[in-house]
Amino acid sequence: MDTEQTTPPRREALTGSAGLLTALLGALAGLAVWLPYGRRGLFGAFEGQRNTDVLLLGLPVLLVGGTVATLAAFAAVRGRWRTALGLAAAVAGLAAVGYGFDVLAGPQAASDCGSPC
Repeated sequence: MDTEQTTPPRREALTGSAGLLTALLGALAGLAVWLPYGRRGLFGAFEGQRNTDVLLLGLPVLLVGGTVATLAAFAAVRGRWRTALGLAAAVAGLAAVGYGFDVLAGPQAASDCGSPC
């Protein structure tokens, strides 16, 4: 019967709990970054124009991006470089999707106001 373990179960539980808290803080940071853009996009600017893409695309991208970015930092601190590199590549991919779909864009009237503004 093999009873030898590489790490004690209590240490694994603490590491898992720290990872979960790190992911939660990352998601909250992503939400905090999204809030100003989301408020401006959902409630409109000129004549109540709305941009629902900030809710349908922007919120998930920033929540997942914040979570993955903090988990990449957590993996790097723990010395798991391959995992950290993979997660950093995922963050870069999410950033490319965010810039490609312009998920942080506010209402169109706010950005194309013209000379009267």
